[in-house]
Amino acid sequence: MLLLVAHRHDDALVADLARQGIAYVPYFPLGGFTPLQSSTLSDVATRLGATPMQVALAWLLHRSPNILLIPGTKSVAHLRENLAAGQLTLSPQTLTELDGIAAEAGPAKH
Repeated sequence: MLLLVAHRHDDALVADLARQGIAYVPYFPLGGFTPLQSSTLSDVATRLGATPMQVALAWLLHRSPNILLIPGTKSVAHLRENLAAGQLTLSPQTLTELDGIAAEAGPAKH
């Protein structure tokens, strides 16, 4: 699974599962070994005093109440960084800006 903020081909599935009260657990929610490089993501992160990956996790948490994130890490520092993403507040304007990353990234490669 590529970073969901950029590749939105599962949007209908996520919405359908949410209506049914079923969790959606994205595989490699941050892109795995090839994380997204996005100027929009970096700009938002800079404004919020966060990392781009924290912003991506925060966006996913805002995306739908049924998304269950399990970002893997071997580092306590990265674990703390991932947990801090839950404290980020994304304004409606910021969410719209992040939603635009999908167009910036182009079609998903399967």
